[in-house]
Amino acid sequence: MFGLIIFVCGLIFVQGCSQSANPKFQSEYQAILLTTGQVFFGKVEFLGKEYIQVKNVFYIRSLVNQQTKEVSNTLIKKGNELHGADRMFINTRHIIMMEPVSPESQLGKKIKEQESQKPTEQK
Repeated sequence: MFGLIIFVCGLIFVQGCSQSANPKFQSEYQAILLTTGQVFFGKVEFLGKEYIQVKNVFYIRSLVNQQTKEVSNTLIKKGNELHGADRMFINTRHIIMMEPVSPESQLGKKIKEQESQKPTEQK
């Protein structure tokens, strides 16, 4: 009996090690939680074992009204900062977790809404 348990545990371990280190997401956008507590939302591409590239990046800015103490959250598209970065490269050692963003969620709908408001490129 003990030998069977060891065999099954070993089989599970080997199967876990043989699976791809890069998860496959069915959703277009992913939420990335970092060790700093920051959360970014974007399209993740894996670049080897040490880095991911995130395109079309969004984050949430929370502001507190000092008079009412109400918190308002605003979805911000990264790239409007002074340096105008259009993507992020994140060291995988700083990622706590990644989750899919459902297109039907409030966040998914807000991202699509902002995407549809992109200014048209001038030629």
